[in-house]
Amino acid sequence: MQLNELVIAIDGPAGAGKSTVAKQLAQTLGIRYLDTGAMYRGLALAAQRAGLGPQDGERAAEILHNLELDFGPGTPPRLMLNGEDVSGLIRTLEIGDLASSLSTFPQVRQEMVRRQQAMVAKGGCILEGRDVTTVVAPNAHVKVYLTASLEERARRRAIELGQEMEYLEVRQQIEHRDHRDINRSESPLTVAPGAAVIDSANLPIDQVVERILELCRKVTA
Repeated sequence: MQLNELVIAIDGPAGAGKSTVAKQLAQTLGIRYLDTGAMYRGLALAAQRAGLGPQDGERAAEILHNLELDFGPGTPPRLMLNGEDVSGLIRTLEIGDLASSLSTFPQVRQEMVRRQQAMVAKGGCILEGRDVTTVVAPNAHVKVYLTASLEERARRRAIELGQEMEYLEVRQQIEHRDHRDINRSESPLTVAPGAAVIDSANLPIDQVVERILELCRKVTA
């Protein structure tokens, strides 16, 4: 098996660096990057536009069944919502929080997993999220759980948001998201059997990427 044929799955809490690492790995290996979190954010944006809130999971699931969510060209690939490029619109803390809430509803999660598994079945991809090593791609060739302290993740997210929100507010929201993700009944966030746990708090991105590349090399050796 060649490196560009691998399925690599990365799980972990918000702000651990999953997206940054996955994008760099996708470029290095020349494989597809599937941002599962972006798909939930796309649904959250559609739900928000329809006037739905965090408790409207059943109605959001109905919207999802008629929603086109695709990845367009680009590095990283753009999220297309019914043909509209919404890549920038979904990267707000408000949309992220709504996505986290809606993702706790089984009807939403099951449909998303079905779509994501169809993408993974084509092979040669890297995907990241909060259930990709346990539910979406439990048979991935390489499984990683990327983590960092709550404080470090909040600091990173505050910088990412351009300091538009106070650190303590960002920290509180991430803490709430952690609680929801870990305690939801449908595919909760957890360390999958066989997953390599990497703490990214004191590691530069390049070193995290190199550690995962080493795992990939062992699989293909």
